[in-house]
Amino acid sequence: MLNNDTTLSETKLMELVHSGEDYFCRLERIILESQSEIHLQTYIFEYDNIGKKIVEALKEAASRKVKIYILLDGFGSYSFPNRILEDLRQNGINIRFFAPFLSAKSLYIGRRLHHKIVVSDSKTTLIGGINIADKYHGTATNKPWLDYAVEIQDEKIGALLSKICRNIYLKKKRVKKEKTASVMYQNEAILVSVLQNDWLKRKNEIYKAYIKSIENAKNEIVIVGGYFIPGRKLVNTLKKAAENKVKIKLILSGISDLNLARRASCYLYSKLLKHNIELYEWKTSVLHGKTAIVDANWTTIGSFNLNNLSSFASIELNVEIHSAEFSNNYRQHLIQIMDQCEIITPESLKLRDGLFSKFITWISYWLIRMIEITVTYLPYKRFRGWY
Repeated sequence: MLNNDTTLSETKLMELVHSGEDYFCRLERIILESQSEIHLQTYIFEYDNIGKKIVEALKEAASRKVKIYILLDGFGSYSFPNRILEDLRQNGINIRFFAPFLSAKSLYIGRRLHHKIVVSDSKTTLIGGINIADKYHGTATNKPWLDYAVEIQDEKIGALLSKICRNIYLKKKRVKKEKTASVMYQNEAILVSVLQNDWLKRKNEIYKAYIKSIENAKNEIVIVGGYFIPGRKLVNTLKKAAENKVKIKLILSGISDLNLARRASCYLYSKLLKHNIELYEWKTSVLHGKTAIVDANWTTIGSFNLNNLSSFASIELNVEIHSAEFSNNYRQHLIQIMDQCEIITPESLKLRDGLFSKFITWISYWLIRMIEITVTYLPYKRFRGWY
């Protein structure tokens, strides 16, 4: 397993980051304060207002001879302008696309770079589920999409994540297995691990961490799931935890940028409610987060969605944090989020779902399943290049 177990202090070395101004102020600051090297990898980079601001910050850092490596997903960032791409290169910035959507070899959708991470000087890391676009920042008329990240100040974690980003950017196919590392800071016991999911390279660390944490849960599980379409094993693991009297709360999308995916999630509602799993729909903005808290002690935050695309197709990156203080603080925030959600009950579900609506939900679920299978497993020829 490629991970890094590091013990940190509960001071400013690790902070929960919210989408909106909080995230993008930090991102700009990290870039502008960089001294030697920046790795930035993201699924979506839109050249809108916030995108332009980040581009200017990157060019300023490059003018100070900071080495910059940017990797954008070829599908998610398909609209990124070629003229800006060339401008960044002329400013000395290394930038390329991961698995271009259209290539001489094929049309390829399945294996995507889904990271959302920046690492500065192998020390400062910002990692989560937030892409670079106005919708994650918010505007005067629209609230930001609900999502989260973590800022970590630690040289061991930063060095490991720099190495992961560098290996992917340089298309290294075979990477020597890393040894775990740990460090004590003022006798505080906070364990932070870096987890990867890359099915092609036999890395299933994030998925396994979810399964293990849910199986070992004793009291409570809180999950934020923007595109919540879990496979059978994860659903059964949640059901078993509920049967063992673990309280389970799922914060899901009330509105979505992918309505088909939202309807597919709804297909699971009745099954989950039968096991006394609590369902909350966020309707203030698009819910894009992908996080979990178990027993107010274990937290995971990153790019990994609870669906088969993240489990078997995309390249994903999460952190897991063993810290009662961090988990409790985040849990208190999510309680406030749940207070603003619509609670889904068997009665309310029955009232809103007529026969036609149930049929559409059923169709949506199985259509999504077919799409997942198609984009995940079919074009193996494209896998030969990996990156």
